[in-house]
Amino acid sequence: MYFPTHRLLINITTNVPINRRLTNSASGSCLKLIESRKCLTTSDHDDNNAVIIEKKKKGILKPQHTVATTANGNLITTPRYHISNSSASSLLWSLVSYHSRRPFSTRPIILRHCSCQQQLPQQQQLHLATSLSSSRRRSFTMGSINCKEYVTTNEACKNQPDNENGTTGSGSYQSTCEANKMIEDYTDPVAVCNVNDLQECEMKQFEFNENTKVLVVKQKNQIKAVGNKCTHYGAPLHTGVLGDGRVRCPWHGACFSLETGDIEDFPGLDSLPCYKVDVQSDGQVMVRAKRKDLDNARRLKDMVKRDPNNSECYIVVGGGPAGAVCAETLRQEGFTGRIVMVCKETHLPYDRVKLSKASDTQIETIQFRKPEFYDEYGIETLLGVAASAMNCEERTLQLSNGYSLKYDKMFIATGCTASKPQIKGSDLKGVMVVREYDDIKEINKLIKPEANLVCLGSSFIALEAAQSWVKKVKSTTLISRTEFPLMASFGPVIGERVLRLFRDQGVTSIMNSGIVEILGNSDNQVTDVILKDGTKIPCDVLIMGTGSKFNTEFVNGSGLPLNHNGSIDTDLYLKTLVDGVYAGGDIANAPVYSYNQEKAAIGHYQLAQYHGRIAALNMVGKSPEELRAVPFFFTMLFGKGFRYSGYGSYSDVFIEGDLENLKFVAYFLDGQDKVVGVASCGRDPIVAQFAELQSQGKQLYRKDLQEDPSDPVAWTKKLKVIGKCI
Repeated sequence: MYFPTHRLLINITTNVPINRRLTNSASGSCLKLIESRKCLTTSDHDDNNAVIIEKKKKGILKPQHTVATTANGNLITTPRYHISNSSASSLLWSLVSYHSRRPFSTRPIILRHCSCQQQLPQQQQLHLATSLSSSRRRSFTMGSINCKEYVTTNEACKNQPDNENGTTGSGSYQSTCEANKMIEDYTDPVAVCNVNDLQECEMKQFEFNENTKVLVVKQKNQIKAVGNKCTHYGAPLHTGVLGDGRVRCPWHGACFSLETGDIEDFPGLDSLPCYKVDVQSDGQVMVRAKRKDLDNARRLKDMVKRDPNNSECYIVVGGGPAGAVCAETLRQEGFTGRIVMVCKETHLPYDRVKLSKASDTQIETIQFRKPEFYDEYGIETLLGVAASAMNCEERTLQLSNGYSLKYDKMFIATGCTASKPQIKGSDLKGVMVVREYDDIKEINKLIKPEANLVCLGSSFIALEAAQSWVKKVKSTTLISRTEFPLMASFGPVIGERVLRLFRDQGVTSIMNSGIVEILGNSDNQVTDVILKDGTKIPCDVLIMGTGSKFNTEFVNGSGLPLNHNGSIDTDLYLKTLVDGVYAGGDIANAPVYSYNQEKAAIGHYQLAQYHGRIAALNMVGKSPEELRAVPFFFTMLFGKGFRYSGYGSYSDVFIEGDLENLKFVAYFLDGQDKVVGVASCGRDPIVAQFAELQSQGKQLYRKDLQEDPSDPVAWTKKLKVIGKCI
């Protein structure tokens, strides 16, 4: 086939579903893609679903591809070539191809030759015969061809960032829906394994090259491949849990789709790289990676940009994990209206979990995204501004800076404020709480080698604070009214072992006690604390980890009901009792799937992010998305990772393993012998397995734990059914 000046060899073999349409742009000078659910892959390999472009003259043609169908159902591929030679610099070639779906037919190709400034002046019909190789391979289609990064809405296609990598601020890259990028970005295929290397419902890590590992999964007679590192903290996913079409992180429970690599449950923000897989007739599993995947373990899902013609305004009240995920998800789901995120803190959303675990953390290293990210996608961030009042009838939100915003929909995720108990002297300098980044900054100013640190409480916050600064001060004392730390969460047996762990690390622990008075000097600086028994302990820094309260005072009198504790009731879609208002995170008294959909307000970081995603999906309103909440939390104490999943009151604890050496699993059972929660230390991925079991709607009972004395974790087989993973 010959163009007037340049020659191209184009081989088209495709079976892409016809579900798209094509229309003219406003100027009428070229065709424009209006709706696309799947873009055609493009590569230098003769393969299913591929358009193969072979340039016969280098440096002349720069292709850009779209795929669509005309109104009468004709399948259209549109590789556009910008002619760079001086004689045709203003011309755009649009190659519009075939209407027949039969794989062996000869299909007409229409060549459009037009000026970028004028209407299309002419058309020329060309024909191209195509056929399939007789040695055609068995094809297990997977990877970027099915990834969200290539399954985009029309808004995502027409709102691609000028910088194709986007602005993520966290090492992830922006995906693209331009099919021509796939030619340039795909590597050559690499044989990573044989299909017989995997059993049904099995996943393994294989080497793609010396620097890249891929997770290959065989499930329901399909082979799929995604990145092998969790995008949260980098856990190796092949040691995690395989669910129905998804993989769960072994450390903290984040979930990723095997079909697209998209993150479905949290913690974390970004999705996994997703690879194209073909299985040859001899069983070799051939994997092609997007070149960016070789340098990035994270992928940012497609996001649309702000459309100034869309007058809708969605307000996200709160700059925590729920608010941050909600704002991003709105753009990922195609909302092009105005998004305003009201952040009480002066910092962009960040990973709050790291504050009490790493005392020397810098804000730049824990922020979810850089400022440029929010600018690029038109997400307005009002920093250092709090909500002061709202009016549900007028749909307005009053702000602490004196301004008022009118909203179409609102997501409230204002979280909690750390509270101090009513103790005389609690207003002295040096009496601190740990909730925000600025709290850590102030504490670090007070931490000196000669300082005496006292931590009040036996919660995770108090314990994490003690471990963070114990090596940087003269003395560290933990004071608690309970007999052991973490009594409410883990019970006395595990609490006693945690207490010894802290004492072994140099933390003085005074249990069954409390502070009745805080003493200070003439500069109003704390100097001592008085305990219940009258004992005086020197104290230069007092950190209170004793509780918090919901930040929902601004809701009073708005028309939105508040519970007595300040939480807000929601339904399965995180809708409140007021139309257009949603709530999530700590303040949401929302249904918990693993707790028989009974409502609870749970202050877990993972759950807050999940709430943000579900709320955004329902705010956009494409299709209702129900909550399937399975709480999961974690902490690290002196190098020992503790995990917990579940929710509910328990009456008994069954411990399996080596508690003394902190390699154990604890099962928390209610009065009906039902396991309502599982905790572990040094036994990953057992808690992730329990979380996945709960997400499947299954229950675990004491009899399941005792079914096979030789295998204490035999219950994990409940995750599988012969021939099928569920």
